[in-house]
Amino acid sequence: MSTIVTVTESAKEHMASMLQENSKKAVRLALKGGGCAGFKYKWGFIDNKEDVGADDHTEDWHTGKLVVDDASMLYVAGTKIDWKEEVFGSQFEITNPNASSGCGCGE
Repeated sequence: MSTIVTVTESAKEHMASMLQENSKKAVRLALKGGGCAGFKYKWGFIDNKEDVGADDHTEDWHTGKLVVDDASMLYVAGTKIDWKEEVFGSQFEITNPNASSGCGCGE
């Protein structure tokens, strides 16, 4: 999946830290209907290996894993995920070349 979704080093480090703090196996990214532009990103944790489907795309960088389901991959292919730390808050920043519109709320 690393050639389909790019995860920056800062995002990998933050995901690995979140996984360790919460005793989880992987971070899941999915796309769900809703939000201001028709879709929104949904983040979650995966507790067990069994929660990863056969069609899921997985990137494993030894200190953490990112899992994207097959249906969401259609919409997030080519996406860059970065972790931004700013004065007024920190967040994952998703740059998706497939998005035809967006919203200020970040969904």
